[in-house]
Amino acid sequence: MGEKFDAVVVGGGIAGCVAATVMARAGLEVILVERGNFSGSKNVTGGRLYSHSLEKIFPGFAKEAPIERRVTRERLSFTTPENAVTLEYSCSGPGNAEKDSYVVCRSRFDRWLAEKAEEAGVMMICGIRVDDLIMKDSKVCGIIAGEDEIEADVVVLADGVNSLLGQKCGLKSELTPKQVALGTKEVIELGEKVIEERFGLAKDEGLSWIFSGSVSGGAAGGGFLYTNSDSISLGVTVNLNDIDSLDKTIPQLLEEFKHHPVIEPIIRGGKLVEYSGHLIPEGGINAVSTLYGDGVLAVGDAAGLVINLGYQVRGMDLAVASGELAAKAIIEAKNNGDFSKSSLKRYEELLKESFVMKDLESYKGAPEFLENSRLYQEAPQQLDHMMADLFTVDGQNARHLAEKLMDTGGWLRTELIKGAELL
Repeated sequence: MGEKFDAVVVGGGIAGCVAATVMARAGLEVILVERGNFSGSKNVTGGRLYSHSLEKIFPGFAKEAPIERRVTRERLSFTTPENAVTLEYSCSGPGNAEKDSYVVCRSRFDRWLAEKAEEAGVMMICGIRVDDLIMKDSKVCGIIAGEDEIEADVVVLADGVNSLLGQKCGLKSELTPKQVALGTKEVIELGEKVIEERFGLAKDEGLSWIFSGSVSGGAAGGGFLYTNSDSISLGVTVNLNDIDSLDKTIPQLLEEFKHHPVIEPIIRGGKLVEYSGHLIPEGGINAVSTLYGDGVLAVGDAAGLVINLGYQVRGMDLAVASGELAAKAIIEAKNNGDFSKSSLKRYEELLKESFVMKDLESYKGAPEFLENSRLYQEAPQQLDHMMADLFTVDGQNARHLAEKLMDTGGWLRTELIKGAELL
């Protein structure tokens, strides 16, 4: 292509589509290049979208977008091989556009976002892999896709957690095992009515369920279950650094999870319709890449913008915000006619002023805390023993509640207090 664009966005996920849309709305000539046949076709993640940041870009989006269900049930379970200690919160009241969250399937949701980008004037090219960046005097000036070269004043890297382009231009180093988790997920079709009956949900209500303990084989990681419209997303994640310590593969852990006494009855009779794997950034603020360079910015997973607190995982709302703020920085650069590194530093400044970097900073101690293997091995066992003691009546001398609670290991009490401060 001989035409030069104001911006090229590499990757049609949430961050890329939002960045492209905001720039196009401001009158910039933007082209978005997506490796899959359509946005979302290569995205195997599916889970929870906190609405606050996207609501600012597309007010009332939930009325139009292909969301699965609004989350109205929260569950957190600590599992042993046979049992589970579960905390549940029900929030079934009226929705709040800026505080709600939704279960989404990214293959459908990203496609909708891409359509919105096209409506704003973004030129979409799908089914093309970007192989390299055009570099002139250490400045990024466009992309190389096969035999085609597309020049632009700035390139936005939204190419996912393992951003090879980010490595090529020096924005990020090769990932270390501690910085990512490997997730394996199945989508199991059950039918809308079955889901609502088995999970106690009304129509369009949804459940987010996080698991910790035996589900990850005692390694740093966990499990998750999200209710889609007529299916569930069920999966296991394990920190890549801990995989060698396991005597099982991740698919084997997922199979065991499916047969756990808590899970097996609620997926009985389901039909497997999707199986996938995915890398998830887990390093927190210390693993965030260099965010900008001469003629280039990184957004979303490509920049490492994910928060994992064990009971809550956030990536999509950070992706939305980073895409929007990258676009704003580029719009300013366009107005100033300056796409240098010093000019694009504005992106980092905007991120630091926003919830993105503030939240990452607030939870900077979470990754190190969650590396503690005792949280996944001893803690679930101790909680299981405590709850069994509370609810078992066997004819022996009864003990007061305080005495039973004091039997819970001092280590666990200390760690729970420490975790409350960090998480």
